[in-house]
Amino acid sequence: MPVYKVRLKRKQEIAAGTMAFYFEKPQGFTYKAGQSADFTLINPAETDAEGDTRTLSLASAPYESDLMLATRMRDTAFKRVLKTMEPGTEVTLDAPRGSFTLHNDVDIPAVFLTGGIGVTPVRSIVLQAVHDQVPHRILVFYSNRRPEDAAFLDELMESHDTNPNYTFVGTMTRMKESSRKWHGETGFISKAMLLKSIDDLTLPIYYIDGPPAMVNAMQEMLGEAGVDDKNIRTEEFWGY
Repeated sequence: MPVYKVRLKRKQEIAAGTMAFYFEKPQGFTYKAGQSADFTLINPAETDAEGDTRTLSLASAPYESDLMLATRMRDTAFKRVLKTMEPGTEVTLDAPRGSFTLHNDVDIPAVFLTGGIGVTPVRSIVLQAVHDQVPHRILVFYSNRRPEDAAFLDELMESHDTNPNYTFVGTMTRMKESSRKWHGETGFISKAMLLKSIDDLTLPIYYIDGPPAMVNAMQEMLGEAGVDDKNIRTEEFWGY
């Protein structure tokens, strides 16, 4: 697998405590929507026991001109360096990695159960699917505490209006703490919530990604609903 050096082009806050970083895409670099990359800081001003490398999803869709990652901004040396990085700074990119990608059988619906920063590969997959006009039926259930915390919320909702095969369901668990209006679902993702959009829960392939506690809860819920383990794909986000 080749290793590249890529330059930061720009950065921005995209949700409360969450930032997106846009890097130049190396010439000839290809990847599948949903894959990840190892990003390594080059001669950082500081480091700590967690090291200078993080495996992060490529939140950009392959058709987009830049490579974009998005992450919660925890107080670690890696995050502090990343947050203050100036445009033009280079990092090392070891990619692509991972198999959290859309399945090939267009007759089987794809259901994404995601929360928080776990949404990064989902953005890549959904935007690419809408761009390519794939015939898969795709449903995204996206849980956050508040709309202010939900990265890419508007993009995912807008994609819902441009592709008849795509369904987006957002849900918020702490709307009492929010200053924004919200007309979607509230509470945690549940079997009852899924059944509003899916007639037979045993038919789709499920993609679960988010905090470990959420991933475990979703696996348990699907298991109780009779979903076969082979139809469940998972990816855990530990607060990178």
